[in-house]
Amino acid sequence: MVKQSDRAPLLDWEEIPPPDPNQTAPPLPPSPPREEDAPPEKSSQPAVRRAPTGIAAGTGWSSGCSTATTATITCSPTRNLTAVVGSRDGSPGRPRSGLSGHGWDRPQPLGTDRHVPFPGLSVRDQWEEKDQIVAVFVVTFDTRSGNMVEWCLPHDINLDGVEFKSMASGSHRITNDFIYFRKGSYFGLACFANMPVESELERGARMKSVGILSPSYTLLYRYMHFLENQVRHQLQCPGQYSPLEAFYEDKKAVLPPTGNGLVTACPTWSITTINRCMHPEMKITHPAGCMSQFIQFFGEQIMVLWKFALLRKRLLIFSPPPVGVVCYRVYCCCCLANVSLPGIGVSVPELRPFFYINIADIPALETEMSYVACTTEKIFEEKKDLYDVYIDNQNVKTHRSHLQPLLRLNAADKEKYRKLSEQRQMLLYSQEVDGDCTSNEEDLFILFFMELNNRIFQTLSEVAGSADPTLTAEHVRAMGLDPQGDRSFLMDLLEVYGIDVTLVIENLCCQ
Repeated sequence: MVKQSDRAPLLDWEEIPPPDPNQTAPPLPPSPPREEDAPPEKSSQPAVRRAPTGIAAGTGWSSGCSTATTATITCSPTRNLTAVVGSRDGSPGRPRSGLSGHGWDRPQPLGTDRHVPFPGLSVRDQWEEKDQIVAVFVVTFDTRSGNMVEWCLPHDINLDGVEFKSMASGSHRITNDFIYFRKGSYFGLACFANMPVESELERGARMKSVGILSPSYTLLYRYMHFLENQVRHQLQCPGQYSPLEAFYEDKKAVLPPTGNGLVTACPTWSITTINRCMHPEMKITHPAGCMSQFIQFFGEQIMVLWKFALLRKRLLIFSPPPVGVVCYRVYCCCCLANVSLPGIGVSVPELRPFFYINIADIPALETEMSYVACTTEKIFEEKKDLYDVYIDNQNVKTHRSHLQPLLRLNAADKEKYRKLSEQRQMLLYSQEVDGDCTSNEEDLFILFFMELNNRIFQTLSEVAGSADPTLTAEHVRAMGLDPQGDRSFLMDLLEVYGIDVTLVIENLCCQ
């Protein structure tokens, strides 16, 4: 069934699915599945489980005993831990945000508690964020001028550089793609298509992208299907902008001004809210639906990426086009660093997703202390001052000598990945055999790393606030880390987060 807006009768991007009697929350308008994507998963609600005594769910950390000689290193960073939060029983606490700790707080209505999202509202009301489309545009490739903005609304908006962000370098080799990107305070989504034409002037190919800008990427997925249709329409009927004009009039933002006239808050969603309201079709085109594919792609290397993300390093992912799925990997890397304990990470740089970048973004990257981005331009590999970690497909590497030890997987890393894989298999079995629709892979993966991070910082906070702020091998094992293999990781973690403890390092005679 198709629901058309009263204000924009030309549009048909909002598709309403039939009601699902098994869902407790009203359904959302999903984005239709893409032909090239995987079959939709079952709609589900998350099973938010809390492990006893604060242990990350399903991790089962145990401390071992071994004969050792010890050396003591005192870490005294200039910044001190400003908040030690968490119950004394060690429970990791309730996740507050899907990207908690990144400084991405959803704008709150007046009179609400910032730490209690939208009290008194139904789940659907919490999900329904106002549409805030600040621009819509068409980019074309001209054989004489290169990439150029062909048309846009509003006409006076600054779109400098968007012609390169919305049409990735190397896209001429593929037929279609989608691209997430960042422009200043805004996020963009563009759909690209390449159509052969019998025209010497166009050299046999017509290439265009149709895109939108918003203060948040959270709702951009809603318009994926609309943008795909519109880019095909622009290829076949160039210059017919009526549907795009109607779309903009229907969805244009009324943005609250800030000091510089820009919006700086980037909304996000709690894991619970996302999955209660998410239909299977939405997961195909929304970044929240790609975590399981992300971890399957990297395998055990996910534990290496997790450490770099938690340390707020600059991560750059290279891949040839298409770049859409690589933009999802950017999002997933940011999710690995989730921490839901209030006060943790307030003094460290945000792990900011830039999504797709090109050489025009170099000046912006030079000032960033922490980010995750992807590119199709191989020249970035040579610009080592712009990144700390370079990821080429599944190959993760760093040119910084002090980070080299983090590339090696240790026994604790393999055990964590084994636990994660084991939980996933149990979940798939329960879904297949028991018809369990109360949990899904996305919840499992995101909560696994969130609770792992919570457990680490809960332990560090308690040790830092104790009479004897000494971090022993037993503490390290209880956090799910390897006292030897994770020594440099822990030292960096203490320095980055400004936690003042004494680290006792063991030289084990046997492993």
